[in-house]
Amino acid sequence: MCALPVEASDLKPAWLSGVLGVEVVDTTVLDHASATNQRMRIGLTYAKTGTGPTSLFVKLPPLDPAHREMIGATGMGEREARFYADVAPYVELRVPRAYYAAFEDDGNFALLLEDLAAGGCAFSDGAWGVTADAAAGALEELARFHARFEDPAVRSAVAPWLAAPQPLRSDFAAQLMRAVLDEHGDALTPAYLAAGELYIKHHARLDDLWNAGPQTYIHGDTHIGNVFLDRGRVGFFDWGLSRVSTALRDVSYFLTMAVDPGERRKSERDLLRLYLAALRTAGGADIAFDEAWSLHRVQAGYTVVATFLAFMPSYATGDAKDLGVALRKHSELALDDLQVVDALRAALAA
Repeated sequence: MCALPVEASDLKPAWLSGVLGVEVVDTTVLDHASATNQRMRIGLTYAKTGTGPTSLFVKLPPLDPAHREMIGATGMGEREARFYADVAPYVELRVPRAYYAAFEDDGNFALLLEDLAAGGCAFSDGAWGVTADAAAGALEELARFHARFEDPAVRSAVAPWLAAPQPLRSDFAAQLMRAVLDEHGDALTPAYLAAGELYIKHHARLDDLWNAGPQTYIHGDTHIGNVFLDRGRVGFFDWGLSRVSTALRDVSYFLTMAVDPGERRKSERDLLRLYLAALRTAGGADIAFDEAWSLHRVQAGYTVVATFLAFMPSYATGDAKDLGVALRKHSELALDDLQVVDALRAALAA
């Protein structure tokens, strides 16, 4: 097999024929965008009509060398490729079908996935959020996923690579946070600034708190930009931050960063209770609501770490900019609604 593609022009018929196992005679780039990584849709023509998908979603590392090196160091591409190759075929969650998923030791990777847009799935750039009804179904499915992978033997059998430690790089994140707060403080709410300052001062301790609890396999990044709606059912993509951690990380992040804020305010407690009941029913951890609610408020502090990167140059244009602004708004509302700064201070003092 030839080396993995680096840019759109590398997606030649010969390479695609090799990885798809059918003869591709022509390709067309339908759209191409970059943020964390390159994302594109390509159209395909085959020697024999009907032998493969007429379009695919393609994900490659970023073109900018410095950004590419940074993404490669995180292992995000490898982690996502491994998810689609080893885990996705056996989970109940709605995830894109993978036609090809591979990575190289230098951090390069290539994903050829189902073209969800062509299938009528809906995506949000932050203009809308998940409804409470759709969120309920998603949380029940997440509960079953989390319950299954609480067993280390199951994780080892399906995805032994999950046992490899994943660096958190919190020192580097705290340095970036300092620069963003200093430069953009006037645009941030008091709670956002206070949570950011707490992270700068206590980042290692907060990372421990955000990962504490019964361990399982989590998506790790369940915000509105990483979910889609397939005829009302919530699906999950962008598995580059998936890892072993606490299930409440997924749940809290989904509630605060994917669910419509108005819907969250009306249904947040009920949705959390629904998730906890579904987790118990599926054989997972039995977590009392009061404990889960306290942990949810602490977990909501992570939204600041997840959203300050929207100020980085690679996220400052196009759809990425719109999404970044929307996600920061989600964070700001959750910080106020849940009195997150008080929760973080109490957790740090405990």
